[in-house]
Amino acid sequence: MRMVIRIDEMMARRKMSLNQLAEEVGISTTNLSLLKNGHVRGVRFNTLLGICRALDCRPGDLLDIEKDEE
Repeated sequence: MRMVIRIDEMMARRKMSLNQLAEEVGISTTNLSLLKNGHVRGVRFNTLLGICRALDCRPGDLLDIEKDEE
């Protein structure tokens, strides 16, 4: 199984750019981009909460699990 990050989908629904979201959350665009593209090993709960607040969503809207293809 693998973790799938769906931040870009929520950003598109809310018509919010990476720069706008990073500013609202208070993190760098570089760190947000790394998170959005799944290039991180973890995320702080405060960061996740800030993203959820800015995008008006729940953590389950941003994170999903998919089974690996066999």
